[in-house]
Amino acid sequence: MASSDSEKYRPRIALTSYLQEASWGVWNTTAAILPATYVEAVVAAGATPILLPPSGTDPTVLDVVDGLIVVGGPDVDPSLYGQAPHPRTQPQPLRDSHDSVLLRAALERELPLFAICRGAQLLNVVLGGTLIQHIPDVNPDARCQPAPGVYGEAAFSTTPGSLINDLLGDTAESPCYHHQAMDSVPRALRVTARSADGMVQALETREGGWVLGVQFHPEQNPHDLRLFRGFVEAAANYRNDHTATMKAMSPA
Repeated sequence: MASSDSEKYRPRIALTSYLQEASWGVWNTTAAILPATYVEAVVAAGATPILLPPSGTDPTVLDVVDGLIVVGGPDVDPSLYGQAPHPRTQPQPLRDSHDSVLLRAALERELPLFAICRGAQLLNVVLGGTLIQHIPDVNPDARCQPAPGVYGEAAFSTTPGSLINDLLGDTAESPCYHHQAMDSVPRALRVTARSADGMVQALETREGGWVLGVQFHPEQNPHDLRLFRGFVEAAANYRNDHTATMKAMSPA
């Protein structure tokens, strides 16, 4: 008997998480947490989310998932790209070191990788790029972070033939919230989307598997899941390819 849609395999997507003070019930303590919008977007796109704590994750966990999302969060430590901290920079070195290991492990495995906001910045830094530490210093009119807890809107153009262009078309808009941005981009990456002010909005690898870093926050727009669906499709293909390879390598 044919399996129903509900029985079809749903790709397993690992997501990094935040290390922040959190409150619930009578407790106020440091917690490993993740905004629900990330989880909801992954589920709506047809996958099963698996949350990784912000410390202590062995990279071999990526051997049992089909894709990795590196989520947003605090600033990347500027010492990682050879700069002293700006007065407004607030890094979290524990997360930097933890997520950097996972990023490198995903790239080595050619595991589908979706890096969002801080995740995209960390991807850029891990591969040898640098960041603008405080956008208002170079662009006082930028509206990337209109007010505390208020998302801006990033409008951008994409590069023909890129992953993001295939998924979103030539132009798109998405919620954004950041005061830092990509500056120099390493040779391993190429810029595939920019806003009108020249700010880098998306990065992709020149070679390898499905890798997309975006400066904006697509998880904050539940009515437009095209990037998440494209990522989940890539994760399903990765799973199928690796299953076929394992079968081919098995003794008869």
